[in-house]
Amino acid sequence: MEISGGATAWVLVSTALVLVMVPGLAFFYGGLVRGKSALTTMLMCIAALAVVTVQWVVFGYSLAFGEGSRWLGDLGYLGLRGVGAEGGPYASAIPHVLFAAFQGMFAGIAVALFSGAIVERMRFGAYLVFGVLWTTFVYDPLAHWVWGEGGWLRELGALDFAGGTVVHISAGMTAIVLALALGPRRDFGRIATVPHNVPFTLLGAGLLWFGWFGFNGGSALAADGVAANALLTTHAGAASGVVAWLICELIRGKRATAVGAATGAVVGLVAITPAAGFVTPMGALAIGALSAPLSFAALHLRARSRVDDTLDVFACHGVAGISGALLTGVFATTTVNEAGANGALYGGNWDLLGVQLIAVLATMVFVGVASVVLLALVRAVMPVRIAVDAEVVGVDLSEHGEEAYHGNDLSDFTGRRLSLNEPVVIPVSKPQPGVVTVAR
Repeated sequence: MEISGGATAWVLVSTALVLVMVPGLAFFYGGLVRGKSALTTMLMCIAALAVVTVQWVVFGYSLAFGEGSRWLGDLGYLGLRGVGAEGGPYASAIPHVLFAAFQGMFAGIAVALFSGAIVERMRFGAYLVFGVLWTTFVYDPLAHWVWGEGGWLRELGALDFAGGTVVHISAGMTAIVLALALGPRRDFGRIATVPHNVPFTLLGAGLLWFGWFGFNGGSALAADGVAANALLTTHAGAASGVVAWLICELIRGKRATAVGAATGAVVGLVAITPAAGFVTPMGALAIGALSAPLSFAALHLRARSRVDDTLDVFACHGVAGISGALLTGVFATTTVNEAGANGALYGGNWDLLGVQLIAVLATMVFVGVASVVLLALVRAVMPVRIAVDAEVVGVDLSEHGEEAYHGNDLSDFTGRRLSLNEPVVIPVSKPQPGVVTVAR
């Protein structure tokens, strides 16, 4: 099959859109933490993409999409050897190297996702080492199971259009394992740890929503009706998630919040991800509306426990990923995508729901056990948890020697450092200067 210019252009744009999700996630997470942890939180997202991309080019893509066995790809694509401008085995209408680039973005963001569970207490270096090991021994095999030629879940008939199991359930399970293994922050449950910059979180949610059109729409690997449907179902699922989340907030607390709206959008996007190319827009509305209350309940249940999943990665990505994968078995229809299957709602095909359940359980068990083992390996060679005094000072300073905000210092317009109670002289157009007093 000849390379399609239209399909190639769409996947090129989609790859760039998925990249936008990484700084989007950085802003989303960065706004939710305390100011003294903002830089580390954001850097964890950016650095994850960088180190995973190196791994992906050297051998990760080969492990995930090489021929291999039912369980893992071989090293036939080592160093992306033989991955060039011609069509590949997974998408003959686009260059093979473009398919590898597109899939590499997914691997990078998966590691960034679970960083939200361990910010403010895991050492930055240990996180990166764990992330590379996790990508190699968890993400790459799982991607092969679900999407690779001969992968056992793919052969079983499991549907995962854009990463509900591969990205979101895997990241959610890893998040809860790390949160349990590392234990809570020293001040967890003692003081309120409220978001320091809600506008950052809203900006991040918007960038994620925007980038998700490439995440899901690009997974069609063509500029066709399936891609168009995936784009609309992605938007509908997110919108439905926002509405359902705000309703839950109004019922529970009598007020809707900006953080809640941002969280509902992300939950809706996660839930629709495995189904985007297999369900109708009405099915997408149902998936978002059903998944948001489940994640909402999981988040508040976790908040009443001693589990310190800092940014509720499991509730938002794990629970929503699970519900989205299972609901794909209900709402999928071949009228949208002939390559899919009919779910329980269409012709009463309950077998697909059973297959989806097997895929979910297999993912949870595999990822959970592997994450425990990999964390133990990292702990054996390097410290994982930051010291108590470093937590008090803040991980930005202790890990990087930088601050997002200079706590008790302000500068006047000449760059001179000022104390908080010193008058700041601001030049104005009138002959006499205006004076503003900065009060504590």
